[in-house]
Amino acid sequence: MYEAFFGFSERPFSLLPDPEFLYLGDTHSTAYTMLEYSLLSNAGFTVVTGEIGSGKTTLVRHLLNQLDEGVTVGLISNTHRSFGGLLQWILMAYGLEYRSMEKAELYETFVNFVVQEYAKGQRTILIVDEAQNMDPDSLEDLRLMSNINADKDQLFQLILVGQPGLRQKLKDAALVQFAHRIAVDYHLEPLSADETSRYIAHRLSVAGGVQDLFEPEACKLLHKYSGGIPRLVNLLCDAALAYAFGSQERHVSTTLVEEVVKDKSKGGLLDYGRRKKSTSRSDGAIDLIGRTRRPKVRQRVFEDPQEVSPLPTPSQDGESSGPALITALTEEEMEVERESNETFRELFKSLRED
Repeated sequence: MYEAFFGFSERPFSLLPDPEFLYLGDTHSTAYTMLEYSLLSNAGFTVVTGEIGSGKTTLVRHLLNQLDEGVTVGLISNTHRSFGGLLQWILMAYGLEYRSMEKAELYETFVNFVVQEYAKGQRTILIVDEAQNMDPDSLEDLRLMSNINADKDQLFQLILVGQPGLRQKLKDAALVQFAHRIAVDYHLEPLSADETSRYIAHRLSVAGGVQDLFEPEACKLLHKYSGGIPRLVNLLCDAALAYAFGSQERHVSTTLVEEVVKDKSKGGLLDYGRRKKSTSRSDGAIDLIGRTRRPKVRQRVFEDPQEVSPLPTPSQDGESSGPALITALTEEEMEVERESNETFRELFKSLRED
């Protein structure tokens, strides 16, 4: 739409998680270092939380892109309250057969797989994204499954990524044993005003554009209205570039940002500029260490097929289509994307009429 006008090779502020655009500012760099450390230290459980749109999924995808040989990774993405049998999803994540099996058979299949991987010199890691949707029983099942050990070696590692609700859920008295196994724990805070400006410049540069396309005061306003949440920064910046293109302006000014926020606020879906600062804090038992050499990892990733119609959930009748690699928006992202598209349509309709 506006890419050619500004000299971009692609849209710099897409809502889809894209590791190529990852900006490792202070908070995201620390979170990524903690993820790396959890792999290097063979930590049992790792928990990373953050507000909706804070960049958690992008961090995970960046981590997966950096992995090489030595570790077998399964990824369960976009869990939901109708999650169903946990063991079925775990076996699916590793490409194992799960249909028409009793729970004991599913567990035996998983244990045998982990032991076989260990015998080949592989460690097994399971990453669960959007883990705040899991119920306490599923979380307790994960804890029990982690009891697979070989002398001093941890055969199975777990990384949970989710919204602040996950942290609150793990404080439940029924999950105290689970909480005691969390070795690495970090909460992603929103970007500061300076980080937001650098974040915007970074994404503009990656997309092939000039870094000073947004005026400094406009960046400050974008931080104010987004609360430093990367996804909301993307949403507002994308709309601002469309407005600038529509009026044939080569830079994004404070006037344009105010206009974008005013138009988007009319819908009432998002209350820009009134976001509460997160009160969540990381209480990890492991101190931060410097970044070290990455482990050798072999990656096998499968994601939740329920997010892509018409793939069904696993069922006992064996009708599931099996695992699939997907890139899907959550319901919140889809709603924001629809609002953004509707604003663009109204804008360009008015331009054509003029």
